[in-house]
Amino acid sequence: MPKPHISAPARAFVPDLCEARAVLVVVVVAQLMAIVLALAGSYYGAFSFERLALTSFFMQWVALTSAALLCMLRRHLNRLGPAWAATGVVILVVLNTLLFSVLARLVLAWALPDLLSEPALLAQHVWINVAIAAILAGGVMRYFYVQEQLRIKEQAELEARIQALQSRIRPHFLFNSMNIISSLIAVDPEAAEQAVEDLARLFRASLRETGVQVTLKEELDLCKRYARIEKLRMGERLRLEWQVQIGAEHVLIPLLTLQPLLENAIYHGIQPRPDGGTVTVRVVWDGDMLAVSMSNPLPGEAEAAVSGNRMALSNIRHRLAALYGDRAHVEAAANNNEYRVSLRYPSA
Repeated sequence: MPKPHISAPARAFVPDLCEARAVLVVVVVAQLMAIVLALAGSYYGAFSFERLALTSFFMQWVALTSAALLCMLRRHLNRLGPAWAATGVVILVVLNTLLFSVLARLVLAWALPDLLSEPALLAQHVWINVAIAAILAGGVMRYFYVQEQLRIKEQAELEARIQALQSRIRPHFLFNSMNIISSLIAVDPEAAEQAVEDLARLFRASLRETGVQVTLKEELDLCKRYARIEKLRMGERLRLEWQVQIGAEHVLIPLLTLQPLLENAIYHGIQPRPDGGTVTVRVVWDGDMLAVSMSNPLPGEAEAAVSGNRMALSNIRHRLAALYGDRAHVEAAANNNEYRVSLRYPSA
C-alpha cells in the first residue's frame, strides 16, 4: 500500500521559546529593558545599582516564566488564528506580570511594613509593571503578526512560481515524445505503451498540488520515467548513473525537485554534445542531512549550462527554504568540464 503524501508543514505563529537561542534572546531583551528602566529612573533621582539589580531580577524572572508558559501552551495557541493567538499571548504575559508584581509587593511589604502598607493590588508600581508588560507583549505580537502576513504573501508568490515550474513541460519534449510513440506503435507496441505510461505519469505529477512531499523512491521513479522517454530519442548518447546509497522508501523530498534538474542536465548538458554523455545522480547521508547531487558534462560554454538551470534552481531553492529554513542549501557550480547541482536539507 503506498504511503500517504505529506504536505509542507505549516509554520507556527507563536515561536518556540524552548530553544536555547530563543531563551538567550529573551534574557538579553529583558536585561536591556531593565537597563533602560534604570536609566530612565535616573531622571528623577540618582542612578542606583541596587535598583538596577532589583529591576533586572524582576524582569528576568517575569520574562523567563512567561517564556516557559508560552513554551508549554504553544501548541494550543498555534491552533488559533494569528489574532487570537496574539491576544492569548498578551493576556498570559499580563497575568504573569500581575502575579509576580503582587508577590514582589507582598514580599517587600513583609520586609518593610512601615513603608508599604497599602494593599498590593492597589499599588501604583504593580499596575505600572502590568502596563509595561502589555505594551511590550503587544508590540512583540504586532511584529510577529506583520511577519506572518509577509510570510503568507511570500508563500503565495512561491506557490505561484512552483506552479509555473510544475506546469512547464517543454513543448519540444512533448512533441518529440508523441512522435517517438507514434513511430514505435507499429514496430514495438510494448515500448510505445511504456512511453505513453511514462508520459502520463509525468503529466500527472505536473498537475499535483504544490508543496506536496513524496518519498525519494517516487521522485527517482519519476526521473527514470523521464529518462526512458529521452533515451528513446537520444539512444546510446544518453547514459545515466544512479548512486543511491540510502533507503529511498522512507525519505521525503518535495515533488518535482530532481526531475527538473535531470531535464536541464539532459537538455543543456547532453543534447548539444554529438557524443552525448553521462548524467550522474548521487544520494547519500551527510550526518542528519540528505545530500543529493546531479552532474553532467558541459556542452562547451559553462554559461550555457548555468543560464539554463536558473529557473529550476531558483524554484527549488525557494521550496527547500520554505520547508527547512536556513538549514537547506542549494549550490551549482561548473568546473573540470562538469556542471554539478548539489542539494542538502535535514530529513528524518
